[in-house]
Amino acid sequence: STIQFAGALHATIVKQVCLKNPSTRTLAYNAVLVGRDADEFLLSKGNTVTIPAMQQGFVNVEFTIRFLHPAEAVLLLISNKVDGIDGATLTFSLKSEVKNIEPLGMIKCRSPCYEL
Repeated sequence: STIQFAGALHATIVKQVCLKNPSTRTLAYNAVLVGRDADEFLLSKGNTVTIPAMQQGFVNVEFTIRFLHPAEAVLLLISNKVDGIDGATLTFSLKSEVKNIEPLGMIKCRSPCYEL
């Protein structure tokens, strides 16, 4: 599935990926960001998540929109063997979109339009 980071230019957006564990054993995942703009995304709460049995865990992905062109990356969640069980590898597509541009400031100046 795709996680969309849409907002104003220079805005920081945090998305939370919820992972549910339906099994009776603990699952653990390592999160890895790969792709063209992977360096632009940040795993703000670390790159490992442990999900107790029958509960849920969260992975936070942070992105600051610095450019007008869309950024793209892939979030890979690779299972670590815990309690003798492996979870499925999960992938999420990360995409950004600039929705609006807010000026950082305004400058007033006077100058002649034309001089001989």
